[in-house]
Amino acid sequence: MTLPLKKDNSVCPRLFLAPMEGVGSVQFRKAMATIGGFDEACTEFLRVPSNAHVRSLAKKYSPDDTAPIPQAAQIMGSDPDLMAAMTIELVSRGAPRVDLNCGCPSNRVTGRGAGSTLLKTPELLHQIAKSMVVSSSVPVTIKMRPGYDDTSLFKENLLAAEESGAAFITLHPRTKVEGYALPAHWERLREAKSILSIPLVGSGEVVDVASCYKMLEETGVDAVMIGRGAIANPWIFHDIKDSFCSQKKDKTPTKELAPFFNAFLSSIPPDTKERSRINQVKQIINYMLRKYPEKADKRTFLLTSHVTLAEELVALALPCLHP
Repeated sequence: MTLPLKKDNSVCPRLFLAPMEGVGSVQFRKAMATIGGFDEACTEFLRVPSNAHVRSLAKKYSPDDTAPIPQAAQIMGSDPDLMAAMTIELVSRGAPRVDLNCGCPSNRVTGRGAGSTLLKTPELLHQIAKSMVVSSSVPVTIKMRPGYDDTSLFKENLLAAEESGAAFITLHPRTKVEGYALPAHWERLREAKSILSIPLVGSGEVVDVASCYKMLEETGVDAVMIGRGAIANPWIFHDIKDSFCSQKKDKTPTKELAPFFNAFLSSIPPDTKERSRINQVKQIINYMLRKYPEKADKRTFLLTSHVTLAEELVALALPCLHP
């Protein structure tokens, strides 16, 4: 896959559904695929520990979860040889792209030398990424942050990523320490764009059409990745694509959430406890409603409802969630 540089402001850039630990589950990705509009999805990270049996671990990945929309595989680890071996296995299973996670801020991850910890050592970042690139017949990409504690190694990490042979970089423009705190520091996207010669995908606080246009105009990124904005509004990708057309496209789906939740619930393993199914639905409802202050009472009611089945909660929520 190639990522064309965005030269024409009348053409919609490529749109990616972000990998999101905890909230971007396979169930969510499958539900999003019923709505569509994005060009590619990506799994949550597969951790590759020092004792990994890569063939068994790779079986957790399926390229078909979001079919017909391609789904890339994201991996995380600190051993170049194991990361290369994992890349080979994922490609053999049909991965259209393999992404190196250099951005996860979770302490339980960074404490093991992976995720955003790699931003402390540009040389190791380069070594791991290079080992993946030379082992792969599909594009290898890198999702990263501008730094760990600060941005003192920002340029070094960008160049290490680029020189590894990565096809493109996705940048979430907050450091590990900044986590997900506002603002999203889009000026760092602009800085990265001025340094790199490979395409840059922008991520962070794109929540609607206006913020997508603003990111494109202010930073010059070549494509856009959206995570939590897609949980709040699953049609955000269609809204953005439609905004680049003089007329709305006929294929834009009717904004009905019932099929979305049906796909979500049917993808949950059948042996999952009902309380867990309910809590997973509540997590999505929370994201969908918290952007509407006028619906605060309904949000509280749904999140505190003592239903016994997840389907009951969905039935209660649908009237409140209608766009």
